[in-house]
Amino acid sequence: MTTPPACTVIVPTYDRADLLRHTLDSLVRQRPRPGDAFEVIVVDDGSTDDTADLVASYRNRLDLRYFFQEDRGYRVAAARNVGIRHARAQVCVLVDSGVVLHSGALAAHLDAHRAEAGPVAVTGYVYCFNEGNEDGELIAAAIDHADPDASIAEFADRGVWLDLRETYYARYGEDLGVLTAPWLMWWTCNVSASTALLREVGGFDEAYRAWGAEDVDLGYRLHSAGARFVLRRDASSLHVPHPKSYAGNMASAAANYRYFADKFDTPVARLVPDHHFEEIEDLLRSRGLAPGAVTDRFGTTFRGIDAPAIEAPTDDAATDDAPGAATPEGAR
Repeated sequence: MTTPPACTVIVPTYDRADLLRHTLDSLVRQRPRPGDAFEVIVVDDGSTDDTADLVASYRNRLDLRYFFQEDRGYRVAAARNVGIRHARAQVCVLVDSGVVLHSGALAAHLDAHRAEAGPVAVTGYVYCFNEGNEDGELIAAAIDHADPDASIAEFADRGVWLDLRETYYARYGEDLGVLTAPWLMWWTCNVSASTALLREVGGFDEAYRAWGAEDVDLGYRLHSAGARFVLRRDASSLHVPHPKSYAGNMASAAANYRYFADKFDTPVARLVPDHHFEEIEDLLRSRGLAPGAVTDRFGTTFRGIDAPAIEAPTDDAATDDAPGAATPEGAR
């Protein structure tokens, strides 16, 4: 009988063959612990480019399976669920097209799961994620795709293009297990969780049909089911730049956050639509709903890039898949 892999890497994609190539190359370079095999599941959300041919070209270098679902709009939640259903490993690592993993990233994810007695949800580290692609050209020129480990080391040494969540970690600390809402930082560009628990909580909610919040929703349920959230900086990665609209993504997410709040209807869930994620832990503490002191940064979180999202979007704007609309992150 064939020994199952130690982890299953799930990659949703949509018309991003060039970005997907970088992700698959980084998986070829992985250095797992002795005896730790891994499998890769690519789930195509209806691509019309050469994604299928690209994936086929990696079959002799990776234990890889490819699933295709008809293009019926933005269905990244459904795509990831396909991967979870077909995973043969006890741990699922979720990454996006265009995320380049450090060669030791999968080993770090697995180390985190083995270090805990119970289930964990691991948050990996992501360099170079620009919300509005504001440094896209500089980042693209700086990444050495022949040696992404060297690029990660260089960016860390220079302190440039760090993970967007650095300000959150500086504010609340890196022990996510003591926080009340660590699921706010569990973003599926580079995370992992127990396959059994992912299935137990029902996987991704497929009602999310536009960019944003489907990962926060799943993280919320993993936390409610007892998963301990862990940050692993050594499970590091690079986010390769590509065109996108921050204002468009925020408009899309706004409706999803309202759905999230209505769905769970808890004090913390009701905070999500109208507050910056970095403020929510402080809000909970200030209202006696979470342990810990309110930080000296409470009420200070505002960034210029958020200005376009201040005006409440219409529901039509949040779900518009028509030509010219913002192309969201993730599978689409």
